[in-house]
Amino acid sequence: MNAISSNIRVVFFQRKQRALGNFSVEIYFDQVRNNLPKDIMVETHIMPYESSGVFKRIANAIYCAFHQGDVNHITGDIHYVASFLKKSKTILTVLDCGIVLDSIGLKKKVLEWFWFKIPVKRSQIVTGISKATKQDTIQITGCNPNIIKVIYFLSNIKFKKFPAKFNKQEPNLLQIGTAPNKNIPRLMEAIKGISCTLTIVGKVNEELRKMLSENQIKHTIFDTRLSDEEIEELYRKCDIVAFASTLEGFGMPIIEGNTIGRAVLTSNVTSMPEVALDCAVLVDPYNVEEIRNGVLKIINEDDFRDQMIERGYANVDRFKVETIASEYAQLYRELYEFNNNR
Repeated sequence: MNAISSNIRVVFFQRKQRALGNFSVEIYFDQVRNNLPKDIMVETHIMPYESSGVFKRIANAIYCAFHQGDVNHITGDIHYVASFLKKSKTILTVLDCGIVLDSIGLKKKVLEWFWFKIPVKRSQIVTGISKATKQDTIQITGCNPNIIKVIYFLSNIKFKKFPAKFNKQEPNLLQIGTAPNKNIPRLMEAIKGISCTLTIVGKVNEELRKMLSENQIKHTIFDTRLSDEEIEELYRKCDIVAFASTLEGFGMPIIEGNTIGRAVLTSNVTSMPEVALDCAVLVDPYNVEEIRNGVLKIINEDDFRDQMIERGYANVDRFKVETIASEYAQLYRELYEFNNNR
């Protein structure tokens, strides 16, 4: 009997969300699960505790040990639970390596070992959501590159194409996320003096609020949880998706902007050029003048902007849910067959 003809019980281990956390990962794997073939039987286990402190994390790991399946899939952010799972049945998804790359000293060493080196060693297969994430993981762990498979993030199937006339007089720039890597201070410095509105989604601290005031930037802030429909509406209302981050494991706003049909400005570092291709203006995120020139290019060059938006519609095809789900299903089958033919 062929092992892969049987139903495969795949258990997804998922972080417990903080009250105002980012749910892009949860949305991603919900769509993957909903599009898996019928021979993949799915269970999702959300951690009993938020990932904070030693004891809560140990409790999460013990919980996972008692809920294993034919295949265990750690869907990012809680890498440490791999230590309590059977290696031959475990897949670990790495979303990005910023937690290590942005750390120093003892904290960096702890994160290297307990979030990357040990979990990667304790996983049969590792997936990275971009080639850049794969390379960062190899650099941190020194693992065999062959165990890491690149499976991209997918486009949000709820978002639909929505063409709109570009507002040249006062364009609306949409900034998704406010973490330090989102590079908002340089973006604000870059658009100072440009007639525009900056729409920010995420918690904005007093330092950023002060900079908005000092630079006299017209702005709107959404600092509460928004539904998919509300987020899509913000994309529809904007003219430019501003995403000049210093580091991203993937960069979902690039694809979301492409999907809706908006001009995108993003960075020429880490995963972003890989995701955007020629469907965005790529800038050095550390160069304020380059960011500014990128914004002005989008505003002033109509033909360039329109062509870029058209290319963006085609770019989204690389990230269709059917393709991504099929790639994961193949991994699950390979791992199941590996364990049943040993």
